[in-house]
Amino acid sequence: MTGSFPGVRLGVDVGQVRVGVARSDPHGVLATPLVTLARDLTAEPDAVPADMAGLAGLVAEHEAVEVVVGLPVNLAGQHGPAARNVKAYADRLADVIAPVPVTLTDERMSTVVASRRLAERGVRGKRQRAVVDQAAAVEILQSWLDAQRRRTQ
Repeated sequence: MTGSFPGVRLGVDVGQVRVGVARSDPHGVLATPLVTLARDLTAEPDAVPADMAGLAGLVAEHEAVEVVVGLPVNLAGQHGPAARNVKAYADRLADVIAPVPVTLTDERMSTVVASRRLAERGVRGKRQRAVVDQAAAVEILQSWLDAQRRRTQ
């Protein structure tokens, strides 16, 4: 069991174009790919973007107790423009799905690792682009789950 309470967690990889989503089992052991949502960059400032509405629907459907968003810290450990964009996204998402908490976690290499693992399995080109966001979300959530488990052992 992870964190201080059991339940499904959603892992989110926020990209410029797509949002990859993974989910954990209720015991917090294994992350699996769920879906890729297209980023809605055309929503009015006071409207909920379609991708966030989709995430809110997934939170409800899977009765998620927490959403873990990967924060792209650069290799020097700095928060560049990408990290600031993700932080703003996570803040907005937290408002949309409240009272379900949104947690940020370092995801420096998730997309690189996900791409490499997919390539090792022979998934390349267009097929890889279609699932790499979900695979990155799995990497983000799995490393967070593993860290939580190490803390409680």
